[in-house]
Amino acid sequence: ILEQKQIRDKDGNKMAVFTPMMQQYLDIKEQYKDCIMFYRVGDFYEMFFDDALKASKALEITLTGKDCGQEERAPMCGVPYHSVEGYLNRLVQKGYKVAICEQVEDPKFAKGIVKREVVRIVTPGTNLNMQALDESKNNYIMCIVYIGDHFGLAVADVTTGDYFVTELDESRKLLDEIAKFSPSEIICNESLYVSGIDMDDLKNRLQITIYALDAWYFDDHACERVLKDHFKTASLEGLGLGDYNCGMISAGALMQYLYETQKNDLAHLSRITCYTTGKYMLLDSSSRRNLELCETLREKQKRGSLLWVLDKTKTAMGARMLRSFVEQPLIEKDEILKRLDAVEELKDNAICREEIREYLAPVYDLERLISKVTYQSANPRDMIAFRSSLEMLPHIKYILGDMTSPLLRELYERL
Repeated sequence: ILEQKQIRDKDGNKMAVFTPMMQQYLDIKEQYKDCIMFYRVGDFYEMFFDDALKASKALEITLTGKDCGQEERAPMCGVPYHSVEGYLNRLVQKGYKVAICEQVEDPKFAKGIVKREVVRIVTPGTNLNMQALDESKNNYIMCIVYIGDHFGLAVADVTTGDYFVTELDESRKLLDEIAKFSPSEIICNESLYVSGIDMDDLKNRLQITIYALDAWYFDDHACERVLKDHFKTASLEGLGLGDYNCGMISAGALMQYLYETQKNDLAHLSRITCYTTGKYMLLDSSSRRNLELCETLREKQKRGSLLWVLDKTKTAMGARMLRSFVEQPLIEKDEILKRLDAVEELKDNAICREEIREYLAPVYDLERLISKVTYQSANPRDMIAFRSSLEMLPHIKYILGDMTSPLLRELYERL
């Protein structure tokens, strides 16, 4: 039982102050005001005060009270640590940010209060729980910067390591990009709110969580420095960002936000891809809906869509890639022909094609497994899946060795 400190007011009367544990909670919470904080106490994550009121309502769990050193008990609720993922997912799906505050020293050896600190912030665009994510679909977080009638746009998927950046000069094009990537979270500068974009429509109709970040995230020098440091390059030209001023700021702001929330080195974000919207066929959001590319118009389900007809992929990675092909049709003739030549060679070579499919069948989601390794959250089962998947690669490469189409030759050389 924690001992209550007592202090006296100017008249000598005793005044209650917060218990040491509650004071520690409040000190940490002060740094994460916009988050619900899961505060680890033994076998539970506990929430107090306003966090408890919000979480108990959103999760439909019992609200109780805890002696905190004040006259009134602090509102409190809690969830068991071994089943935390389910509760975490429900909060994140409702658009909340959750700060995970762990005990970072052994209670047996602690002198006084056990040391605690926030080890990760979970947001809709940075959720790592594989059970909560659709394995055939990326979980994108998008950063949009509005500067001088131009939009800088950066998109990342922390579960796969994908990282894209571009610039746009019209709000209509920006809305088309948002429809294409369907991010679960958008972060932006305050200026975006006065750009004419209907933010309430994005929140309500597309179910996207939107946060405006402080101005320091978008400082030119800070953004440039974080990108150079992360990708270990001397200049922005080395990243292909030399001509992307707004794009560079959005990419740098997103990287700083990910460092702040994920609290690791993000080593799996190993490359950044700059693209121009002119590289792909421009499909506005209404065309995407009416063509039923990835979901049907009425039921909003994959079954019955074009993607459903085409998708015979054997891996989660292949399913995500096929979805990106459908959502972003090529328009450059040479690129289209390269892809068609590869498809034709596989179509005409049934034996090799079936062998490749057979070797791909036991391959797990390597992209998301690598992310779990980076986050140090991979368990023994994940490592065994990683090993068995890697064992398939030499067989696939051997079969690709007989292929002659340029795209398949490129894949062979890169494996």
